[in-house]
Amino acid sequence: MSQRRGPGPGPGRRPGMMAGDKARDFKGTVARLIRYMKKYALQIVIIIVFAAVGTVFNIVGPKILGTATTTLAQGLIAKYSGTGGIDFEAIKNILLKLLTIYGISALLNYFQHWMMSGVTQRITYSLRKEISEKINRMPLRYFDKQTHGEVLSRITNDVDTVSQSLNQSVQQVFTSLVTIIGILYMMISISWQLTLMALVVVPLSGTAAAFVVKNSQKYFKAQQDTLGNVNGHIEEMYGGHVVMKAFNGEERSIREFNELNEKLYDSAWKAQFMSGIMQPITSFIGNLGYVGCCVLGGYLAIHNGLAIGDIQAFITYVRNFNQPITQTAQIMNVLQATAAAAERVFEFLDEEEETPDPAEPLSLRDENGNLKVKGNVTFSDVRFGYDPEKIIIHDFSAYCAHGTRIAIVGPTGAGKTTIVKLLMRFYDLNEGTIYLDGKDISKLKRSDLRDCFGMVLQDAWLHSGTIMENIRYGRMDATDEEVIRAADEAYVDHFIRTLEDGYDTVINEESTNISQGQKQLLTIARAFLSDPKVLILDEATSSVDTRTEILIQKGMENLMKGRTSFVIAHRLSTIRNADMILCMDHGDIVEIGTHDELLAKGGFYADLYNAQFLEAENA
Repeated sequence: MSQRRGPGPGPGRRPGMMAGDKARDFKGTVARLIRYMKKYALQIVIIIVFAAVGTVFNIVGPKILGTATTTLAQGLIAKYSGTGGIDFEAIKNILLKLLTIYGISALLNYFQHWMMSGVTQRITYSLRKEISEKINRMPLRYFDKQTHGEVLSRITNDVDTVSQSLNQSVQQVFTSLVTIIGILYMMISISWQLTLMALVVVPLSGTAAAFVVKNSQKYFKAQQDTLGNVNGHIEEMYGGHVVMKAFNGEERSIREFNELNEKLYDSAWKAQFMSGIMQPITSFIGNLGYVGCCVLGGYLAIHNGLAIGDIQAFITYVRNFNQPITQTAQIMNVLQATAAAAERVFEFLDEEEETPDPAEPLSLRDENGNLKVKGNVTFSDVRFGYDPEKIIIHDFSAYCAHGTRIAIVGPTGAGKTTIVKLLMRFYDLNEGTIYLDGKDISKLKRSDLRDCFGMVLQDAWLHSGTIMENIRYGRMDATDEEVIRAADEAYVDHFIRTLEDGYDTVINEESTNISQGQKQLLTIARAFLSDPKVLILDEATSSVDTRTEILIQKGMENLMKGRTSFVIAHRLSTIRNADMILCMDHGDIVEIGTHDELLAKGGFYADLYNAQFLEAENA
């Protein structure tokens, strides 16, 4: 058995992706988003048709209104010249026609907005569903390298940004294009001279818009990335606010938050500024063309006999012509934020997943689907490192017969917890094999493998809900009677019945309404209910009172009966009755034996035990 010394423990956490790590692939992200929307192609086509028809009706409106104005002007001239009067019937018919057109346009716009809201919400639902499923397929090493806030930011902020942007932008893109083409046609039909005057300023508007879009792209990316870092910091500080206050970390936390917030402010104001100046620039340039059209229109009315209603309609079209150009430029800015958010979502969905289960896995179940496992565990030449370049467990081999108690001891960083993670296949080995009842665990389905295990960890985890629901988490189909029996075997039933609501007592989000020891007893009851063949126990009695510690020890003793148990031991006095003690140092097993055998050797274990004994005496 090798006793080489390896590097220290596994990976630390690195901060989330910082702004400027790489240039955004805007075109690629938008193309992928469009491909993602293909499943809603029919609805989107209907939306586009409704938007286009509604826009055409809006475009025709000013021309019809101009006809009414011309009819009124001609009637006034005829009245004062004595050759006729105002044709109110014709004007009424024109206005009724105009009212009908605008009414149909409003209905079409309502329906296309209603349909688009449904499409975007379904896309949002699908994205969140994919992210949720992706999280369950992600290897733990990913979460070792990312803050919780960074992951949450992609699920919440980034998906919301995509949803809101799509809801606002998709139909606007097409309505703006239809509006530009339709208005251009109507303008030409009225006067080509006025149309040329109006179009002179278009290249200027386009150039200004392109400049703003090009320079705003990097700021939108930086804004989204830095927002994830801010969320990560807030989530961590809130989750650990007791520890942070205990170590007077308020100033450090505020200082770090201010630094992150300053970066967010720096990127956000630039992004919003670049977005905000789009409209004033294009509006100013558009107004130049508007003034020119007014002057030229007056000239054409005097010298070429251009109808007053046509001039009115044309001026309306000029004003409306600038609006879709400005709107298109703003949409491009919105798409920058959409692409920034969508790329982060797609980056997460593209992350490397854990090794899939084998196509034809070995079975641990009998013909009725019940687990058929004794609990024999074998480690054969196991090598592992969180970083392949830094192996922390070297040539680890051991046989653990079913029903035995195996204690794993060693200093911090020796690899004790890593052994457990490998046993549960939270990480895959670099080399070697782990067998359960002679079957290579890499050839098993993860769900079947983990059904064989029960865990009681040092950090007792409970979710928001009743005590009954938390214990039932060990086996969701358990009856109330089975839950109560498991609690009784874990020596926690008496405590639960002293509570006002008993098993219906609601545990709050932070589990602060029950003590650490009570939480630990509930996790033992949860493990009892799951009835595992193999137990993993991370001793957690160092921070509880003596009476609760005795209850926890009794609960653990009861739980371990007849089960293969791996006990990560911190206080060596608690493992004297272990069938096998594995002494680990820097990823290697340096000694194996019982408590008495290892003390008699006077080696590594004896040194650890004597050191703790002296510490207890001096305390």
